[in-house]
Amino acid sequence: MVFTVDRELQSLPPEIAAKLSHLLKNLPSDAREPIVNHHFISKSFFEALGFLSNECIPDFKTGNGGDAVDYALRKNTEDDSFLHTKTSPYILVELKGRDINLEYGKGSYKTTVRQLKRYFLAPKCKSVQWGIITNSKHIQLFRKHGKTIFPATPCLEINPDNIVEITYQIRKKIEDTSRALTVAVYNNKGGVGKTTTVINLAATLTRQKKKVLVIDFDPNQHDLTDSLDIQPGEYKFYNCLKDKQNLFDIKQAICPYTKTFKGGITLSFDIIPVDDQLAKIGEDQIRQEISPHSLRKKLESLKYEYDYILIDAPPNWRYYSISAIYAADVVLIPIKPNDINSLRNTAITIQQYIPEIQQSRQEKTQGLEWGAIALPIFFNGGNITDAVKVRVKNAIAKIINQAKLENNFDLTSYFFSRYIPGKNTSIFEMPNSAYIANSAFDSIPASYRYKVAYDYYSQLAKEYFIQ
Repeated sequence: MVFTVDRELQSLPPEIAAKLSHLLKNLPSDAREPIVNHHFISKSFFEALGFLSNECIPDFKTGNGGDAVDYALRKNTEDDSFLHTKTSPYILVELKGRDINLEYGKGSYKTTVRQLKRYFLAPKCKSVQWGIITNSKHIQLFRKHGKTIFPATPCLEINPDNIVEITYQIRKKIEDTSRALTVAVYNNKGGVGKTTTVINLAATLTRQKKKVLVIDFDPNQHDLTDSLDIQPGEYKFYNCLKDKQNLFDIKQAICPYTKTFKGGITLSFDIIPVDDQLAKIGEDQIRQEISPHSLRKKLESLKYEYDYILIDAPPNWRYYSISAIYAADVVLIPIKPNDINSLRNTAITIQQYIPEIQQSRQEKTQGLEWGAIALPIFFNGGNITDAVKVRVKNAIAKIINQAKLENNFDLTSYFFSRYIPGKNTSIFEMPNSAYIANSAFDSIPASYRYKVAYDYYSQLAKEYFIQ
């Protein structure tokens, strides 16, 4: 289900804006959920988002046991009334009373976010692309792309003076939903298989009928460009990034990678290769010529044409990696389980580097974008015996405890995605057999050539991206 975007809407209609602000202003300071719902949410907020009363279903059954989200929203079509069919919801709204503290980081905030994520992944909510949590004091918008869930805004404090603008900005995001999920594959440590992951994940997603763009953003090594034997065309990526007057169309820097197999089956994905000019420019010069924000800005027009944009970022924390994560929605972090430095660098990336980018994105967007989040780590090859697993998990436990003590930062969910207190410390693993060296010599992704490789990378895609 796709919204019809109202390009003429520059603000909320005056009568709706006045009503929204008025009703919020007159809510009791201690209003519980039914009061917030009746006097604010159902009477004005949904209308301000552009929904009619028969496009909002209360207590929507998610299909996961007895779970019901407070509201599900979807636009009606000529032959499909949402209130009648109750299918293909587009937005979920989890509502709380003002007696529940939804300030970011508070216990009730974390509980509500977990609740929303559970609803997102329920059987009847596969079509959902957005989610909102609010208690009429705070509000936050979340994006769902397949299986991937990430904050689209910070947790915003709302009041009668700013509710109209915040609601308008949320409505704009919802009505202009981009198609692509942008993924930076990064670790501040070399040799963890980032390029191999990007290539084979792209090939696997393509085999699953997804349209994929891959960006080689490691000009010093340009392994991705070389391994697929891609020759940059006349229009260079450097010129596009440097262009501040929109004289160069980024599409002109795209090179198709296509393979035809027996039976006439053709599979392809697109690549933006690196060019020699980027490799020749030093760090100081590149920062002077091209803003770290440039890559994200240049990719905006492509986000409506692809399902996934995968960025191969270099193993350092300098201009190219910073730009890649600034441009991303999420960061996928492969690690080697037998490399303690890989684990430590991952902790630094999650605690320090990614929050730096989140802060920069929030400052650049006046607090309306959250910035990239880290997905849980995965073991990228290696002989992971039971003894190795014990050593690795002991090392991870020390890293997690150190982060809590020194920085009050909880890394648990980034290392153990299904963690339950006291148990379930599983980490997704990509076996060695997924790496088939011969495919690199033939300039073809292993996922295209070998069923075993495709099966493993399909599991990776399902773990993080495909619902």
